[in-house]
Amino acid sequence: MVGLAPEAQAAGATATYTKTQDWGTGFEGKWTVKNTGTATISSWTLSWTFPSGTAVTSAWDADVTSSGTTWTARNKSYNGTLAPGASVSFGFNGTGSGSPSNCVINGGTCDGGGGTPGDNPPSAPGTPSASNITDTSVALSWTAATDDNGIKNYDVIRDGATIATVTGTSYTNTGLTAGSTYSYQVKARDTADQVGPASGTRTVTTTGGGTGGGGKIKLGYFTDWGVYGRAYYPKNIDTSGSAAKITHINYAFGNVTNGACQIGDSYADYDMAYTAANSVDGVADTWDQPLRGAFNQLKKLKAKHPHLKILWSFGGWTWSGGFGQAAANPTAFANSCYNLVHDARWNGLFDGIDIDWEYPNACGLSCDSSGPAAFKNLMSALRTRFGSELVTAAITADGSSGGKIDAADYGGAAQYVNWYNVMTYDYFGAWAAQGPTAPHSPLTSYSGIPTAGFYSDAAIQKLKGKGVPAAKLLLGIGFYGRGWTGVSQSEPGGSASGPAPGTYEQGIEDYKVLKNSCPSTGTVAGTAYAKCGSNWWSYDTPSTVNGKMSYAKTQGLGGAFFWEFSGDTTNGELASAINTGLG
Repeated sequence: MVGLAPEAQAAGATATYTKTQDWGTGFEGKWTVKNTGTATISSWTLSWTFPSGTAVTSAWDADVTSSGTTWTARNKSYNGTLAPGASVSFGFNGTGSGSPSNCVINGGTCDGGGGTPGDNPPSAPGTPSASNITDTSVALSWTAATDDNGIKNYDVIRDGATIATVTGTSYTNTGLTAGSTYSYQVKARDTADQVGPASGTRTVTTTGGGTGGGGKIKLGYFTDWGVYGRAYYPKNIDTSGSAAKITHINYAFGNVTNGACQIGDSYADYDMAYTAANSVDGVADTWDQPLRGAFNQLKKLKAKHPHLKILWSFGGWTWSGGFGQAAANPTAFANSCYNLVHDARWNGLFDGIDIDWEYPNACGLSCDSSGPAAFKNLMSALRTRFGSELVTAAITADGSSGGKIDAADYGGAAQYVNWYNVMTYDYFGAWAAQGPTAPHSPLTSYSGIPTAGFYSDAAIQKLKGKGVPAAKLLLGIGFYGRGWTGVSQSEPGGSASGPAPGTYEQGIEDYKVLKNSCPSTGTVAGTAYAKCGSNWWSYDTPSTVNGKMSYAKTQGLGGAFFWEFSGDTTNGELASAINTGLG
């Protein structure tokens, strides 16, 4: 434990620092704030100095920012209040070898020593009042806080998360969901950037009937690489109308390497500068703002559509090879994932984590031999670390006897997940270059299906048989088609000469292209197919999606998910069909 020199008195509060781990190239530190006074503390702000070369890289249970070599930590909404004698800790990862100095807690010395505070934090503002409440907005106003050196601005907090910072004493919150209840508080910040206690809480229920859906999950994947050649941005989720019709977004993908969760594409994730035209709110990024990229845009999307929950998905086809090493130490892996998901730069964006391991104890791009218990152990560790946050997994839909579902303990792991995204697509495709042609996402079996058990219902029934509750299963929909060329017959089962040409990859094409270039000519096993010239494609249409949603409701499934947003039309035809079909 490091003792810190006094600077000024912080009546009733102390802070102590411990370096809990040191691995040479970095370390883990922990601060503990204690209320040593006789009155309850409603918030705390801690600052310290690190020598040049020592820095915080990620933090949890506090919001940590920096200005030069000075680091400032502020309490989360859930750990700011401390009764007399109570304490709270937060941790962080760092680089460098320096120790903290010049520690200040709520404007005074961290050891509670003598002196007179030079600047007190502001008082609590008045409890906000609400007016002009509509289906989607509410106007808030509050009486000003007081401070010995002046108020700088106010943080508006909705359901525990800061949604805006304003200089005045009013704010209109838009983009809300009809028939929904929200809780609001306000905190003042003074000219020294000290944050005062929260105001009282104002609860508001918007007018209207809500979003319906019977609690069904409607989830779409957003890919980080889509912002390049596809020019598909978080804004498009909004302008297509899809943001109002879905409940969750999976951000794909984070990498899995060296036994840990890692950034997938740092430029796309948090550095790419968005123009005003491509930004969710029409405001261009600046060169010096602390967070840019898709993460910042998704934060704006959540502010506009507060019903949305966002998960960070790790792995995928390309990066699943790292899960074997991760499974060797599940606790360390889970800790690395939690620290990255809650990195101070974007903390509050993600509501949980999704694991896309293709495939545990089986083969995908590479083969895994971690054993049948590895997946369950990994999900158990993630649940322990993430607590009540969302923990989900995208899993195989191989319903064949002795296939990939049988290779891992998906039934045993189900207790740790909120739901499984069952990847009920890509059953057949032009990797079998000579065919036979077959729908890549069949709902049921049909006469002539190339592989027994390669259809959606087989996977769902097998998972149910292993004890996975139906409500924890989401049916997968592909917003794309798979196709062959050199095909002579219209119906499935024809021979081919190779993959059909596609915009980005042979044998695959977006729905938004196929609906016009190769319209559906028939259906089989609950999905559509089409022959145009010598090309043969299979894909889902709004009609077949509606049929699959009826199946999901009949089976009692938790909902549906899709891969991925950019394959849909500009007005979100397929996302609309999922929303309508689930009700």
